[in-house]
Amino acid sequence: MNSKTTLKEFQQGLNDKLTKAGRGASPGALLCVESGGERWVLDLSDAGEVVPLPTLADVPLTQPWYAGLVNMRGNLFSVVDLAVFHGFTPTPHNGQARLLLVGPRHGINSALLVNRILGLRAPEGLKAEPVIADPKRPWAGEKLRDAQGEVWRRLVVPTLLASPRFLDIAL
Repeated sequence: MNSKTTLKEFQQGLNDKLTKAGRGASPGALLCVESGGERWVLDLSDAGEVVPLPTLADVPLTQPWYAGLVNMRGNLFSVVDLAVFHGFTPTPHNGQARLLLVGPRHGINSALLVNRILGLRAPEGLKAEPVIADPKRPWAGEKLRDAQGEVWRRLVVPTLLASPRFLDIAL
C-alpha cells in the first residue's frame, strides 16, 4: 500500500480481488493474515469475504474462543477468535481486526476473527519447509518461508471447518 492509497481504497481493492478469486480468477493466490502472533496463508478461493469487525452478539455457555454471532446482510455467522482457538490471547477489537467469512463456500456460516490482513501473495514467493504434522492442529498445513525469512503456515480451511473441536462450541 503506497502512501496515497487510503485504507478504504485498500480494503475495496482486496474485496474486489476476493470476489474475482471466487469466480475463478487468480488461481493459487494466497491471502495472508496474522492471528495471535502467527502468520497464516490461506487459499484465496477459501477466504470468502473480508469485513471490518462489527459488533458481536455474546453467546453464553460457549468456549472461550467462540467470539459470538454477527448478522451479515440478514445471515447469522458464528465467529471464532482464531488466536484464542490456538491458545493465544484474545484478538483486540480494534481498527485492524477483521472477520474472514470462510464458511459459506463450505456450507457453514462461520467467520474467523483475525488480528489483521497482511495482503495477498503468489505461492511462487514462498518455499515449503518440512513440518511434522500436529494432531492437535490438523488444519495447520505446510510451513512456508518467504524471501525475507518470515515463516508462514498454510491454514487448511475445509479441515478446520470440519474439525470436531471447531464445531463443538458448548462448554
